[in-house]
Amino acid sequence: MMQTAAKHDHDKCIEQALSAARDICDRREMRFTPLRRRVLELVWRGHKPVTAYELLDLLSVGQKKVAPPTVYRALDFLIEQGLVHRIESLNAFIGCPDPAHRHQGHFLICKKCRTVAEVTETALDRHITRIAADHGYSSEQSMLEVMGLCANCR
Repeated sequence: MMQTAAKHDHDKCIEQALSAARDICDRREMRFTPLRRRVLELVWRGHKPVTAYELLDLLSVGQKKVAPPTVYRALDFLIEQGLVHRIESLNAFIGCPDPAHRHQGHFLICKKCRTVAEVTETALDRHITRIAADHGYSSEQSMLEVMGLCANCR
């Protein structure tokens, strides 16, 4: 659940995300390159989704322009490792608050301010799996995006 700005230490939030990413990559023997680290840091700079083109612009500030495939490769890696989720409806990316545990992405998206909250209810995953089974499907991956208004925008 999102914390209010008065209680939220965003620098600590970013540092925890980067530390978790380093630990996960070390355990999995995956390379957490400076570019991957920087992309993850930029994704975590706010609790709002960021597009690949916004990341491109941010990465190119004060240095040579970064090519789109470079950013997409970094994002693909971060998604594969569970460090970032792709918000399909917004064609954007957001950091995962619990990357140590593989899980499905379920999100509440404010259509006014674009704040995103990840729902971590395991009961929801079980319910989706059961519904799929009831229809003869095996559920391998699900993504649920609920659009509405957050408490601040209501």
